Amino acid sequence: MTENQDSFQAIEWADSRLHLLDQRRLPHEEVYLSYHDPVAVAAAIRDMVVRGAPAIGVTAAYAVVLSAQRHHHHGQAADNWREQLDADVAVLAAARPTAVNLVWALQRMQARLARAGSDPVAELLDEARAIHKEDIAANRRMGEYGAALIEKGQSVLTHCNAGALATGGYGTALGVIRSAYAAGKLQQVYAGETRPWLQGARLTAWELLRDGIPVTLIADSAAAFLMRGGHVQWVITGADRVASNGDVINKIGTYQLAVACRHHGIRMMVAAPLSTIDMDMPDGASVVIEQRPGSEVLGMAGQQVAASGAVAWNPVFDVTPAGLVDYLVTEAGVVAAPDREQLTTLFDVRS
Repeated sequence: MTENQDSFQAIEWADSRLHLLDQRRLPHEEVYLSYHDPVAVAAAIRDMVVRGAPAIGVTAAYAVVLSAQRHHHHGQAADNWREQLDADVAVLAAARPTAVNLVWALQRMQARLARAGSDPVAELLDEARAIHKEDIAANRRMGEYGAALIEKGQSVLTHCNAGALATGGYGTALGVIRSAYAAGKLQQVYAGETRPWLQGARLTAWELLRDGIPVTLIADSAAAFLMRGGHVQWVITGADRVASNGDVINKIGTYQLAVACRHHGIRMMVAAPLSTIDMDMPDGASVVIEQRPGSEVLGMAGQQVAASGAVAWNPVFDVTPAGLVDYLVTEAGVVAAPDREQLTTLFDVRS
């Protein structure tokens, strides 16, 4: 793999179809699924074929193109084809409600459609490709900014998967780790296994090892003890949404990592593109937290592991208060101790 090229593509557009690497089957199988139906793409998002807020946004953008292809009929459109497309957009928006990039990408695609000319399919495809390319470029900038904060010889812990699999490419948290490793700064990378879907064990370890970056897995419950032993100086995560006051909504378990970081004097870095910052959301308490079936906690790899009759509570995300975040890294720059005023400034910098 070269410095400017990922060793795999989790999201691809080819032959007028969307192709997704089925992340449920990693690390043991690399299988791509092909889609021509936008409603099927919504199901793929909901069923975790693709996951990670930026990747969901990119995928949804391409799904709008599929909808236009289906209903516009390449210039032979039915009178109500835009209403049919809007219905598909509504289905896509409901697939994973916590990830703000999903709605952001759909709104951007609808805005492009509103000013489209005689070939809306081509214009929508251009927009989807632009969203995809912009995400990769943003991730590379975040990687550079975040790596600059890390000192040579330091070690990091990451949670869930915020890499090329969870984005358009390169990754947010893993983009920082990739950049820091390339700069010769990292002594050790640790990854929490991330129950119940094991994104750390299955996906983050697969990504890093594929790129030749050594990684040590830990049980999620071992993180505080790892910190107490002085084994890490940073926890680096991505985010599925950042509220306007700086609260971070991310994979369940992020909050407890941030609490442990503050107790042990470990720095907490969150890497997220501006598209993940929701300035219309006042704080994390206002975010709807997705709940998934309890069966995901009661079993593993399709096998029941809990005692018969046990029930489970399975929130997918939690809210880390802004006061526990040391640095928020975006493509527009780095914010220390993020708050509403500083986040507003980030958008001013971009404009």
